[in-house]
Amino acid sequence: MKCILSADQNWGIGKNNDLLVSIPSDMKQFREKTQGNVVIMGRKTLESFPNGLPLKNRVNIVLTKNGKDSGNGEIIVRSVEEAIEEAAKYPEKEVYVIGGGSVYEQFLPYVDTAYVTKIDKAFDADTFFPNLDNDPEWEIAEESEEQTCFDLIFTYVTYVRKKK
Repeated sequence: MKCILSADQNWGIGKNNDLLVSIPSDMKQFREKTQGNVVIMGRKTLESFPNGLPLKNRVNIVLTKNGKDSGNGEIIVRSVEEAIEEAAKYPEKEVYVIGGGSVYEQFLPYVDTAYVTKIDKAFDADTFFPNLDNDPEWEIAEESEEQTCFDLIFTYVTYVRKKK
């Protein structure tokens, strides 16, 4: 299982149920990696999408305690275990955890690869991802050259869980 996110200098990932910043090339990378695959998210993440609709051309699994199936094609699950069981029904597809904060936290023990767009700026965030740079279980496998978007500097970093 993989996760994909963008984080600021403090590993902030969002504020008020929205991304901290929208970087077109980051959105493109997100689409390219997740297209045709399985995405796991929380209800609030689903609601943050345009018109609250699931992402096209992906299997959308939504973890929620109280949400109801909207009839828009997402798969509603009530537990991490149930989400993992649903995702296992698609063995030919990659599985990406895409947020929000509590969903990342709950699934991180099952994740072996994290694609992080690291933004070289501190934003006013209210949602954070665990700092993988300070976690001895994780190491950087790949890092891009610095990229820029307007006044933002960022890199694409791939973290992998160390083999035990």
